[in-house]
Amino acid sequence: MNYRYIAIEGNIGAGKSTLANLLAKHYDARLILEEFADNNFLPKFYNEPERYAFPLELSFLADRYKQLKQILLHQDLFQQKIVSDYLFTKSKLFAKINLKDDEYELFQKLFDIIDIQLPQPDLLIYLHCPIGKLQKNIQRRGRSYEQKIADEYLEKVQDVYQQYLKQNLHKTLTIDVNTTDFITKPQHFHNLLSFLEKDYDFQTHYLSVE
Repeated sequence: MNYRYIAIEGNIGAGKSTLANLLAKHYDARLILEEFADNNFLPKFYNEPERYAFPLELSFLADRYKQLKQILLHQDLFQQKIVSDYLFTKSKLFAKINLKDDEYELFQKLFDIIDIQLPQPDLLIYLHCPIGKLQKNIQRRGRSYEQKIADEYLEKVQDVYQQYLKQNLHKTLTIDVNTTDFITKPQHFHNLLSFLEKDYDFQTHYLSVE
């Protein structure tokens, strides 16, 4: 596989971390997982979104930048591969949903200053999942502050990702994970690996791993 840096994206509960762990283990890659545990604003945001949206998005912006900068900007090009369960642009996409117009305008200025400092992934894997399955996954993993996420919010997240993907800014592989299970059906994961190993020439591609 020629991809040195892979980022995985998708809606809340789409299975990003699961796939990132599997790929990192298979390729002996450096794994970057988004850090939720230390963000004190996240539970507060789900209880009072209007009050805590701006500090939440700023904290995520700072945390993601710090984490990616430490790894990506100091990574030797000849060292191991990198697999991340998020794309830095995620900060701007969620801010667009959660912030008021004037807050988002300020946020975007900060984002643009920071974003140009970070390298872009060689491949973006986007996991598309219907809302019903997202809710089941969210309930199953049991994060207390996520249990009351409304379908309407997940639909907004889905929409903002689709708008972003239409810009065609990254080499993107989209996988429909509605009937995909990389854990209990190993063949699904092997089919993905087979595709990655062939290093096809594409800009956007929809892959069925069943």
